[in-house]
Formats: sequence, C-alpha cells, structure tokens
Amino acid sequence: MDSESDLLRRLAQTPDLLAQAASGGQDLRAQTRLREQYDADLVRAALTILDLRQRAKGRFTRAADMWFDRPGLEQATPEAIAVHKAQRFATAGGSVQDLFCGLGMNAIGLAAAGLNVVAIDHSPVACLRTSLNAAAYGLAERIETRVADDPLLEVTEGHLHLQPQRTTTQQKSVRLEDQLPPLEVLQTLPDRTPGGAITLSPASNFGGKFNNCEIELVSWNGDCKEAVLWYGSLRGEFAMRATLLPSGFTLAGNPWEAYSVVGPLKQYLYDPDPAIVRAGLVDVLAEQLAIERVDAAEEFLTSDNVVDSPAVTGFEIIADLPNNDRDIRNYFRSHPAGDVEIRCRHVPVDAAALRRKLPVTGSGKVALIFARLDGKTRALVGRRLGN
Repeated sequence: MDSESDLLRRLAQTPDLLAQAASGGQDLRAQTRLREQYDADLVRAALTILDLRQRAKGRFTRAADMWFDRPGLEQATPEAIAVHKAQRFATAGGSVQDLFCGLGMNAIGLAAAGLNVVAIDHSPVACLRTSLNAAAYGLAERIETRVADDPLLEVTEGHLHLQPQRTTTQQKSVRLEDQLPPLEVLQTLPDRTPGGAITLSPASNFGGKFNNCEIELVSWNGDCKEAVLWYGSLRGEFAMRATLLPSGFTLAGNPWEAYSVVGPLKQYLYDPDPAIVRAGLVDVLAEQLAIERVDAAEEFLTSDNVVDSPAVTGFEIIADLPNNDRDIRNYFRSHPAGDVEIRCRHVPVDAAALRRKLPVTGSGKVALIFARLDGKTRALVGRRLGN
C-alpha cells in the first residue's frame, strides 16, 4: 500500500479530527492541541483537505465532503461540465470506462446520469479518492475503481472517457506530445472502442491531430475550460461545437463554411464567449445573429440594434478614442468612472499598468476595449448591456 493512500484512508476514518480542525480554523493554539492528539502528518493532511474544500466551493456541490489533492483540484473537471458530458454518454446507454480518473468527477457525472462506470487509474490514491468522492455523492454503487499499471490495456468494447495527464517533466505544457498517453496512442482510440470522449485542455494543440471527430469547446461562467473530442457513435454532425454553461447555449458548425460581413463600428459591440472563439465559430455566430465583425482580424462583433444572446457580452459604445495614453487619460478626466473593465484580444495591453494611469475618481463602471477597426487600433469606451 502506498503511503499517500494509507494517509488518506486514515484521515477518512478519523472524522473527529476533520471536525475539530474545521472549528479551529487557522488558530495556532488549536493546531497545537490537535498535534497533541493526532500524528503531525495526519493533522497536516486534515488542514490541507479543509483548505482545498474551501477552494473548491462553487465548482462542486459536495465540495465540503470531497477529497482533493492540489494538482488534482487544479486539473479537475468542474461538476457542471462533467454532468454536461455525461448527458451525451447517457443517450448511448450501457457502461463507460473512465481512464485516468483522477478525483473522479467525470466518473461521478457519468454515474449520476444512470450509467455504470469503471474508473481506472495507475495511481492507487487516485482510485481511492474517486471511491471516497463517489460515496460523497451517494454514487459508490455505480462506480467500480480499478488500479492498473497501464489503464489503456484495460480498454474493452464499451464507451470510453479519457483525460490525458501531464508528464512529470512538462507540468505547464499543454502540448499533446508532452502528455500521457502519447498523442499517437490517443489517435488510435477511435479504432478501439465504438465511441467516446477524450477531454483536452482548450489551450492544447488539438487542431489537425484527429480525423472524423467532433471537437466541443466548453466554457463555464465565461471561462473556456475544456476541449472534448467526441468520436465514433458519440460524434456529432459538425466538426466544431461550442457549449456555454450554465446557460446551456450551444453552437455547432464547420468554421471554413461560414462567412461574416466586416463593417464599420456601430452603436453596439459584442465580445463572443471564449469557447466560441477557440472553436473558430465566430463567423458562424455572426451569421446566426445577423451581425458583423468590426475587422477581419478581430473577433469583436457589432450591430445597430441590441442583440440578446448568452453567446456574447454586449456593450453600448459611448466613445471611440485614439489608442494613446494622453487621449485615454483626458477622456476619463472629463468622464470620471469608478471602475474600468479593460478588454482586448489581439492588441497587447498591460491592463494593470494602464489601470494605474487612469484617473478613476468617479462612480459607475465602464469598459475600455482595445480593438482593431479597419486595420487600426482604437480604444473604445462602452457600458455593459444588461447592467
């Protein structure tokens, strides 16, 4: 038994320690008293778990009862996304193998959708965390955990979910070539199972790496979180899809088949959700909403009339300024604001440095948006729509 699994199991069997640590908080005297009753490593583990549970609030409905480690929490699929993915698996029914299960959130989402799940990992402690977290959601009976030196050797004919792991030497890399399983192995999975999903970082270099697949970019509260590669029986009709949670808005299409008009800046400016941008579906969205791009090299869209869609954040433009510090500062001296939201896409802006220069002495909130218009960078001031 590996020591980390042993420590986690001991902690799970010592609920009184967690309760006392939770009530004592960061008080040093309380921690000293705990170390008089329990092993120091067990106390440290309890304090770490409580800290991670606090950090996980908002991402998981059962965060207060879950079992985390720091790397696992950083890479874990948010519950809302796990539930969303599971809905597509549920349409196919049957059982699902979840490879490299980590904290178990994808397995939990699948089980909550009524599927029987085999969660497989090469790490015993990952399997233990998955079991404990499944119990926290009341789904332990639907999830079998299995430790395997090579989880890919466990693949059978059922549906498959897999989330590659970063290699130990390239912790910050999002290149598929620097992750496990290797890219060439991932590319064989569509031939080995009838259908499934490979969950990737949205920043990874997935473009052109897989054939006959649908890639779905999923955002959560305006932050693009995952790229899900659907293959086989679970693949959709189009090459690319963007799904926005919690609204549930989804947009699918083939980016190279869409065309949008490029026109002058109008009264309203729209910033598409980052999942739509990463999926290359801005032109598809512009066609659907009947609005225009402000520049061929920009994702910002514009219209004369208000467009109400969860796919975009809208602004009413109240000023169109040259892109220089003097004109921008002079504007805010004459039009004081209390809070300035700074947005840009292809124009490099040091937002923190710029904000320090602005004479923000008034009240109310506006946005300062840097965008290319007809090939030239402009500084646009706008008010958020709906606020």
